[in-house]
Amino acid sequence: MTAGILEAGRVTTQLDENGIATISFFHPTHNSLPGAILTELAQTITAVGQQPETSVMVLRSEGKRTFCAGASFEELQRIETMEQGMEFFMGFAKVINACRVSPKIIIGRVQGKAVGGGVGLAAATDYCFASIEAAVKLSELAIGIGPFVVGPIIERKMGVAAFTQMALDATTFRTAAWAQEKGLYAEVLANEAALDTAVQSFARKLAACSPHALQELKKVTWQGTENWEALLSERACISSKLLIANTQGVTSPLAVTLNK
Repeated sequence: MTAGILEAGRVTTQLDENGIATISFFHPTHNSLPGAILTELAQTITAVGQQPETSVMVLRSEGKRTFCAGASFEELQRIETMEQGMEFFMGFAKVINACRVSPKIIIGRVQGKAVGGGVGLAAATDYCFASIEAAVKLSELAIGIGPFVVGPIIERKMGVAAFTQMALDATTFRTAAWAQEKGLYAEVLANEAALDTAVQSFARKLAACSPHALQELKKVTWQGTENWEALLSERACISSKLLIANTQGVTSPLAVTLNK
């Protein structure tokens, strides 16, 4: 196992005897992710995907209640310039693009709530499992910006209508069953034990498949996203401009989105 310790959070990787590489991330604030961890996560996905001993990848977070609460609000509060804003909003873009161009199939494991960029992470995987607790919300509009960077990946997975519903109704969680119906989750399991069993069973099944066939299938399923390096950068620019214009009066998305 390898691990990087970053700003009280971490990214870890474990490779088993079947070639299943599990990449985990953690942050004590509801798995909200600062830029340093997002960069580490993107670099890890890229590096592990290039390793010949890797057959398939699993992307997951630690903890039980929240899969990912999005980008770090503490960093959001410190942004004063467009350059800082661009760097901040490109955090999830880096991870999305790393998933997109990885030659290996990535399985998502979503054990709890996914908010904002967390929904984008789930959508960036090739096949995503979730627990019944894995409700979803795009909270960005409630703090004066919008889910611009994660928009393309969510639209690709769930469709424009579902993305629009979440983006405009920024204060409402939608259930895991709703997210499965819209295509974000392939399967929803009753509890975490069943979730882990399903993820590992599917990962072992894929690990036994032809690696060349999996790689070609991944290329086919991601056709049409070749311009996303530029597209996500453009979207990050939109978010940064809005943030700079609306810095005064920003309230914590965590307070809005994670309270029961």
